[in-house]
Amino acid sequence: MLPLALCSIIAVAIIIERFFFFKRIGKAAVAEEVLELVNYGCINDALTLTKKSSLPLAKVLAAGITHQLDAAKAMESAGITECSVMKRGLSVLDTIVTLSPLLGLLGTIIGMINSFQIMALVGTGQPHAVTGGVAEALIATATGITVAVIALIPYNYFVARVERETEVIEHYATRLEMALTTQSQE
Repeated sequence: MLPLALCSIIAVAIIIERFFFFKRIGKAAVAEEVLELVNYGCINDALTLTKKSSLPLAKVLAAGITHQLDAAKAMESAGITECSVMKRGLSVLDTIVTLSPLLGLLGTIIGMINSFQIMALVGTGQPHAVTGGVAEALIATATGITVAVIALIPYNYFVARVERETEVIEHYATRLEMALTTQSQE
């Protein structure tokens, strides 16, 4: 039960941290404003606006504006970095989802072994001694499955959110690249 308690504490900590992280990055209004500034030729103002924001999308756009000669590569590099920031902790959460039911089953097996040892010592004449051990053993399985289910739903949400944010970053990076190309031709 101790490893399951540790898994649940770690899972809750990651879930809370990622929830606030994704709540903070949910706005793409800065990107529209940056693109508008670039389209009007106010590239320095666009860069200043991206530097003020800590959003992953803004950081990718800032890389493109800063390195206009090879904006695509700069934004790709920044995008990879920002995607890894968005995925932080998700592999641990995935491991907890997979590991918790297995730890619960291990606890049940150990509990059943203890119940059979009690039965061997006391005999089958006292069923309460055996059934109490079996009930205690099954608590570990129930706890492991509960931890996994509670962590699985946020994990799937966060993975979907990373994919959605990645698509938004790609969309705006492509639009910025086109706007910078248009500006350099004019």
